[in-house]
Amino acid sequence: MSISKKGLFASAGVAVVSLVAAAFVAVSPANATSAACQQIGAGYLPQKGATVKLFTSILEPELSKYVAATKPFEDCTGIKVTWEGSNEFEALLPVRVKGGNAPDIAVIPQPGLLQTMVATGKAVPAPATTVNNVNKYWSKSWRDLGSVNGVVYAAPNSANNKSLVWYSPKQFAKNGYTVPTTWADLFKLSDAMVAKGQTPWCGGIESGGATGWPATDWLEETVVRMYGAKVYNDWIAGKVRFSGSQIQSAMSTVAGWMLNPKYVGNVKTIATTSFQSAGLSIPKGTGCQMLQQASFYAAQYPAGTDVSPTGDVWAFYLPTINPAVKTPVEGGGEFMLAFNKNPATQELQNYLSTPNYASARIAAAGAAGGWLTANAGVSLSEYKNPLDALMAKYLADKTGTFVFDASDATKAAVNAAEWTELTNWFATGKSQAAVAASIDSNW
Repeated sequence: MSISKKGLFASAGVAVVSLVAAAFVAVSPANATSAACQQIGAGYLPQKGATVKLFTSILEPELSKYVAATKPFEDCTGIKVTWEGSNEFEALLPVRVKGGNAPDIAVIPQPGLLQTMVATGKAVPAPATTVNNVNKYWSKSWRDLGSVNGVVYAAPNSANNKSLVWYSPKQFAKNGYTVPTTWADLFKLSDAMVAKGQTPWCGGIESGGATGWPATDWLEETVVRMYGAKVYNDWIAGKVRFSGSQIQSAMSTVAGWMLNPKYVGNVKTIATTSFQSAGLSIPKGTGCQMLQQASFYAAQYPAGTDVSPTGDVWAFYLPTINPAVKTPVEGGGEFMLAFNKNPATQELQNYLSTPNYASARIAAAGAAGGWLTANAGVSLSEYKNPLDALMAKYLADKTGTFVFDASDATKAAVNAAEWTELTNWFATGKSQAAVAASIDSNW
């Protein structure tokens, strides 16, 4: 599940926000501050008077932080960068492209939309320097997501990581538990909790009209950990079906985990427990002990909760199942897709694919954090928020396996059926085979 699509935290604000970096003064390297040019690195040519327009779904207050991250590029090159954010971005972008009014660069939030834009014939492949940066700083999984038919069209922008398990460091220390680093150890720990009379796993999939989405995440995390990106992406495309042996095997693994009364207690209550409340007892140690959920779950804990590596609550990485699948992460991100080969556009593409840009964007986020990159050229020490550093460690693994949320990326009717049928799986005990067959009927 991606936060934007399923509406967990809808952006507030006006429909369209257009920003230009404040107090912009067009300059060339001859009169640019040396600090700005040093910050963005070498190899940029002065293009005084040129303008590059970016179009995005990102709104305030986040948008001004992107403006801040491109200000050094403006100051050094003389290129004016404008950012336009719209909460109707995905509807408006195809219209603009078809009508001959494409932006210079669009910030694409889904690989499927990137492929659709490339199919119009209006998008252009990334310039050589950008491609070199993508090859140097990102894993193959990320490179493939920004490519069509083997051609790199877009460098990644931000990233997010959903492959976390929430727990209480204080309660773990009290009980003598250690954070597991393998799937086998994760369930040895679960069994140790059961032996102490504790409930290892929390679960809640109620979410109003989107009830069921957390269960789709549990299945997605399992599929990528068992079979890797190829099977996972074929599953999104419908080439691998829910009734097929691979997804059935993954569902059996989920059944032994989150539909197992030994680990979760009353399975049926998971369907009626809200995802927001599912893990709130973790800091107290009085109920369930662990919850698989994305980074945004930290916001569910009340003010005063110590969210830290030694505090009331923290998170660890959900280990892989198959050792051949290296550092699997489910999450999301964005890609910088250009619609022309103008020199100024390409210079900005090059900058946006560097660790220098990523560092400037991280700095703009400040101590609150909330912006991550999978760019391996960025030091984890640059993150001021320790949770960001934890997630970025796995996102930026160049040998890792990154995948987008499958239910968001697949056919809409299949997605809707999956929410409903996985809810039935928990709420009514509907058989695994029947659940799969019902979902597959929507292809």
